[in-house]
Amino acid sequence: MGTRTTSSLGIVMLLVYSASAFTDPIILVDPPFLEPGENLPETILRCNLTNPPSPIEGHVWKKDGMNISATSNSGNSTIMEYKLTAVDAKHSGEYSCHYFTTPVSNSSIYVRAAPGVSSDKKSEHGNEGDIGVLTCKSSGYPPVDSWLWSRKTDQSDEVIANNTMKFEIRSTAQETQLRIHSLNIKEDQGDYVCNATNEVGTQAVTIHLRVRGRFAAFWPFLGIVAEVIVLVAIIFIYEKRRKPDEISDDDEQGSAPLKSNASMNHKDKNIRQRNSN
Repeated sequence: MGTRTTSSLGIVMLLVYSASAFTDPIILVDPPFLEPGENLPETILRCNLTNPPSPIEGHVWKKDGMNISATSNSGNSTIMEYKLTAVDAKHSGEYSCHYFTTPVSNSSIYVRAAPGVSSDKKSEHGNEGDIGVLTCKSSGYPPVDSWLWSRKTDQSDEVIANNTMKFEIRSTAQETQLRIHSLNIKEDQGDYVCNATNEVGTQAVTIHLRVRGRFAAFWPFLGIVAEVIVLVAIIFIYEKRRKPDEISDDDEQGSAPLKSNASMNHKDKNIRQRNSN
């Protein structure tokens, strides 16, 4: 009796599972993956929902989990389409079509491209004896698997080894940094290349490093000091030449009243002598 009950329960569960699997929503995506160079008539991502679990109350496309605002609508169509303007690092990532059903139905399409590589500056500066730092950043999907730094020479590119007395490389999937110790004008100045590689391809960017002399930073300050010294010297010479002229003028102006007072005193003395007589 127990065996028959267990067998009947198993059959019921199988039937329920089969019915559920037959009525579960299915989203057909086209294409499931997209890479540059594929011979496609149009760069269009397409989803088609079959057996929706409830009436469709709208849709939205998402890229890397974020809504693409221009694609949100309240339509009830089972077909969703999104047109890409290019298949490159900027547009690569995980695109997902979301149907507003209960529960929500969604599926993903992966757009893959070679990494986008960039540097904040095309030219970096460093002072002799200091540590020079060159930085590259990556974007896109899939993430970068490996970074490679090299230096351009007249013959070819020289690959830079990590963790030496001269060079140190620090890298993550999104960024790499080359640190050059004890910069030397003759040896270290030049063009450096960082290469980023992922599952799709490789991209590179070149950064020019300029090395200045140890005292180069002091030249502007010394120039300002020299200008101040010249200005002070000019003012001093001008004042030196001007003062004797002003003193002589003051002497001439001050002598006239003295003569006038002396003559007045002489006249007063004569008048007094006459009166006494």
